[in-house]
Amino acid sequence: MTVRDEESAAQRQQRPEDEPGTGVVTAFGRQLKLLRVRAGLERAEFGKRVGYSADTIASYEQGRRVPQPRFIDQADEVLGAGGLLLAMKEEAGRARYPAFFRDMARLEEEAVSLHVYGALAVPGLLQTEDYARAVFAMRRPLLDEATVEQRVSARLARQEIFARSPLPTLSFVIEESVLRRPLGGASTHRGQLEEVLLHGQRRNVEIQVMPTPGSEHCGLGGPFTLIEIRDGQRMAYVEVQRTSRLYNERDAVRDVEEQYGILRAQALTPPESMAFVEGLLGER
Repeated sequence: MTVRDEESAAQRQQRPEDEPGTGVVTAFGRQLKLLRVRAGLERAEFGKRVGYSADTIASYEQGRRVPQPRFIDQADEVLGAGGLLLAMKEEAGRARYPAFFRDMARLEEEAVSLHVYGALAVPGLLQTEDYARAVFAMRRPLLDEATVEQRVSARLARQEIFARSPLPTLSFVIEESVLRRPLGGASTHRGQLEEVLLHGQRRNVEIQVMPTPGSEHCGLGGPFTLIEIRDGQRMAYVEVQRTSRLYNERDAVRDVEEQYGILRAQALTPPESMAFVEGLLGER
C-alpha cells in the first residue's frame, strides 16, 4: 500500500536524520564563496556588511549550516548576485527540515486542505516559538543549539500557511493528554493553550479535543496528516520515530480519511473544544 518511503534505510545511513540537506546547501555554499571572492571581499568584511560573523560565513560556504532566508536576501544584494542566490532560497529553506520531513514541507506549501491528528504533541502548525523550542530541546540524542534554533525557525516558517491566499481549510484533532502536558514549564504551557484558542477563532480552522475518558478511540495507530493539493490529489502522511511514509494510493488514503472522520465524530465539537481549552487555562 505504501507508494513512497521518503527515506530508505540505506539513505538514512548515508544522510543522518539531523544532517542538513547536503546537496543544495553545499551548492549554495560554493556559489556564495565564488561570488564573495569575485567581489574581492574577505569573510570578515563580507560578514560585517551582512551582519554575520566570519565563522558563520565560513559555515555557509562549506555547507555546514543551512543559510537563513534573511542572509540569502542580504548576500544576493551585497554581492550583486542578480538573483543567483535568491533562486536557491526555496530549496535551501526546505533543507532546514530533517530529511524525513522535506517532502511533507513541500506538500504543505501546495496544500488546499490539511487535516491533522495530534497524538503526541501540539501539531507543529499550532506551536508557539517557546513550545517548539522546548520540543526540540528535549529530543534525544540531544540536538546542538544551532540545530534547535534552525528547527524552531523552520517550524515557525511553516505557519505562513495561515496567511496564505486563498485560505486553505485546516482542521486538527488533538488528544486531551497533549493539551494537559506542560512541556517547557507553566509559562510555555499557558502560552501554548492561548495560541490554540487564537487559532481556533480563525474562520478556516477547526480544532477538536479528543477526551481521555472516552471509551471509543479509532486513532490508536498514532498521529497522521491528510493533505489535498491544488490539483486535487489526496495523500496521507504518517510519521513515527524519525521515519515517515507518504501514501497516495487511493485505497490507502481512503482508509486514513475514514479513520479521521470517525475521530472527529468521537471528539468534542469545535465549540466544546474551545470551552475545554479555556477551562484548562482557568486551572493554570
